[in-house]
Amino acid sequence: MSNGFARILHPAVDVDGIDARASLTNAGRSFGWIALPWLLPALCAALWTLGSHYGWISAQVLPPPSLVFDTLAAMIRNGELWMHVGASLSRVAVGFGAGVLLGLILGGVLGLSRTAEAYVLPAFNAIVQVPVLGWLPFLMIVVGIGEPLKYILIAHAALVPVTLGTLQGFRQTPNAFNEVARVFRYTRSQTIFSVILPSAIPVIGTSVRLAFTKAWLTLVVAELVASSEGLGYLIVYGRQLFQLDLVLASVLVVGAIGYLADRFLTVVEARLQRGNAA
Repeated sequence: MSNGFARILHPAVDVDGIDARASLTNAGRSFGWIALPWLLPALCAALWTLGSHYGWISAQVLPPPSLVFDTLAAMIRNGELWMHVGASLSRVAVGFGAGVLLGLILGGVLGLSRTAEAYVLPAFNAIVQVPVLGWLPFLMIVVGIGEPLKYILIAHAALVPVTLGTLQGFRQTPNAFNEVARVFRYTRSQTIFSVILPSAIPVIGTSVRLAFTKAWLTLVVAELVASSEGLGYLIVYGRQLFQLDLVLASVLVVGAIGYLADRFLTVVEARLQRGNAA
């Protein structure tokens, strides 16, 4: 109802005031949705600060935030942090990229062929029940403790969710879409790339985000076990020297990079969905 009609039908009603209050309410809700996820981290940071200040927790067990951020700033200034971040990002880029590519191919094949699914999926499901780190001793014997070990572990971590997500996305294509493709005499490749794949983007996007989370966690754990550089190595190095400020600074960097990467993938997924809808 426009403001003019509202004033005619209800002359005593302050429509502008109602609109202003509605706008403030919507703005408050939007701010609440943005601020709410940060409430728990802010509470933890406040407790950490208060506990360190009043001596509730020993500094040898949990260093004060000021010391942790001083350590982080020192690593940034001397370039040590960028060296370790670069090593970790290069590893996850190679392993994650390979895992996603293989997962898309394998999931697409399983989603398009019932025969391939019948032969491959049972064995695949059995293999993926073994945790990623369960393969670590075997892989260390086969490929050693060099970079290939980390690439394989990261790729395996990303491969599983992308494969299953692609399979599910391909299988949930509405039958009406396939009927339209048949009516227009689409070729097999046209049906896959113009009908099946676009409808599967939401599921595949979610699986890729999950795959990155698993790949990032696997990278850090792999660097904890066998590495001479990287954020995981930095955590182990700090623990060995009992420099818990270094450990916590590295953990904060790991969490920040993981969060930013997840936000980036969320934006990419949203844009792909909007482009698909258009």
